[in-house]
Amino acid sequence: MGYYDEHVSNRNEKQKGARRGIGISAFIGAILGALLVLFSVPALSGLGWLPYEIDSGAPTEETGQLTEAPNDIETVNYAVNSDVSQAVEKVSDAVVGIVSMTNGSMFSSSEEEEGTGSGVIYKKEGDRAFIVTNEHVISGANQVEVVLTDGSRLPAEVLGSDVFTDLAVLEIDGSDVETVAEFGNSDLLSPGEPAIAIGNPLGLRFSSSVTLGIISATERSIPIDLTGNGQIDWQAEVLQTDAAINPGNSGGALVNIQGQVIGINSMKIAQSTVEGIGFAIPSNLAIPVIEDLEFYGDVQRPQMGVAFRSLSEIPSFHWEETLKLPEDVKGGVVITDIVPMSPAETAGLRQYDVIVELNGEDINDGHELRKFLYTELNIGDEVEVTYYREGKKETTTLTLVEQQSS
Repeated sequence: MGYYDEHVSNRNEKQKGARRGIGISAFIGAILGALLVLFSVPALSGLGWLPYEIDSGAPTEETGQLTEAPNDIETVNYAVNSDVSQAVEKVSDAVVGIVSMTNGSMFSSSEEEEGTGSGVIYKKEGDRAFIVTNEHVISGANQVEVVLTDGSRLPAEVLGSDVFTDLAVLEIDGSDVETVAEFGNSDLLSPGEPAIAIGNPLGLRFSSSVTLGIISATERSIPIDLTGNGQIDWQAEVLQTDAAINPGNSGGALVNIQGQVIGINSMKIAQSTVEGIGFAIPSNLAIPVIEDLEFYGDVQRPQMGVAFRSLSEIPSFHWEETLKLPEDVKGGVVITDIVPMSPAETAGLRQYDVIVELNGEDINDGHELRKFLYTELNIGDEVEVTYYREGKKETTTLTLVEQQSS
């Protein structure tokens, strides 16, 4: 056994010695190989035998260690652009600030500036420019000023306002106005489309602010209490968007991706208790109102002389029990009151009649009735009214008259 152990020990020592010798030889060989490559590569490169070139000069720009800047360095400018920024650039100069004042004294307190909002320059004619804003922005003011995007302030004349649609039209000296907004077709909008709000949130300190969102819904009907008595006086027909609309944005522009104004923002019909829900007056409803305010000072609306509610707002058990409607009638407008001596009374309409058609066009709710009256008909037009009374379908004709302001 002693012989065996000694033999193994000697053999291990020999193996260790052999491996140590091989390791030293390999190390020396690696050093010699590296030196050979180091000195031979430049020579081979100079002879053109390598597929690449060796630069033995100063470090390149990529190392970040250049000590001298070459004279032939080119500066590359990147233009970061998008459809949104192009749309904003197209219309932003037409979105202005509105300052309403109740006191014209230069030395008055801060109460002089009663409120601020936004407006949109929609027209320039000669040396005059015309601006649309919200009625509540200028309501009660005895002096109104417009603040252009360059900071200049111009006195404005209020040509007219309409409490129902919350719109007002102003006129200013247009000598310095270069950009006029273009209206788009709000009837072509679909939920999910981009929507850009431009205005002056929280006052003129944040002028020309831009927020981006989408069209959340179209043809929203929002109940409005115009007199503050807790009773609903009007149903505002609006666009819903999640683009941020804050106090000061009122009267500003809601813009599509083509830079066209598709709505006039209104904070009056928003609620401070919710987030991500803003409203704007659709351009196609605003345009005829704007035209009337500019030319007449008020809105020339046709009226039938009825108060009404949409059938969908009436509890369903009244459809059969009270109104006695056939089962296939699912939409319409219920007359809740008749104005004395009105076209409706003259034509024989009564309370609880259910209007389902105007001139052969289906009327499913109050929104469709108002839209048809205000966009398809004029004062003095005759209109054929189809309605249900006590379950029977009947027709009458009446002549529209001008709606009286309340």
